[in-house]
Amino acid sequence: MMPYFKFDYFGFDFSLVVAFIIGIGFGFALERGGFGNARILAAQFYFYNMRVLKVMFTAIVTAMLGLFYFSWIGWLDLSLVYIGDTYILPQIIGGLILGIGFVIGGYCPGTSFVSASAGRTDGIIFILGIIFGVFVFGEMFPLLEEFYNSTNMGRVTLPDFLGLSHGMVVFLVVAMALGAFAAAEWGEKVLSKKSGRGVE
Repeated sequence: MMPYFKFDYFGFDFSLVVAFIIGIGFGFALERGGFGNARILAAQFYFYNMRVLKVMFTAIVTAMLGLFYFSWIGWLDLSLVYIGDTYILPQIIGGLILGIGFVIGGYCPGTSFVSASAGRTDGIIFILGIIFGVFVFGEMFPLLEEFYNSTNMGRVTLPDFLGLSHGMVVFLVVAMALGAFAAAEWGEKVLSKKSGRGVE
């Protein structure tokens, strides 16, 4: 029965070791997939290399199907899987700010550490920008605290929000992923020809 940590199959110290190993593996996979390269990451915003969409959507669908079927056969208690509260307006604004930074710098926070670990200067500079941004946000937090804690919707999942069963949401997300994959393949072929760029 999972999640293992919530059922006390191992303690906090060992959980840090597990997290470290998973983190190293995840970072290695990202680097091998080209996600430590800002040009590949930024290419998705110009629609001529949709590797990021395809890889991340594949990861989302794989995790979703795993959680759904493990829960269905009784190996996983979904009620013990951590889901943070939804603060809809602050999270939308935060997502937009992160997205703008992603477009400008070519990295999200995770991929910037992958890039820096590979010795890329732009990744290191991006991390310094993240640290500076965290410092500024911390100093401004008393002014932003009310907005930061506003529009709290509690622990919300897509099935709850849409009023659909878990199985139907899984089906819809898989269908959306297949449509996105097909559109990405078509867009890469068309736009790479127009721009004279090949898909890396």
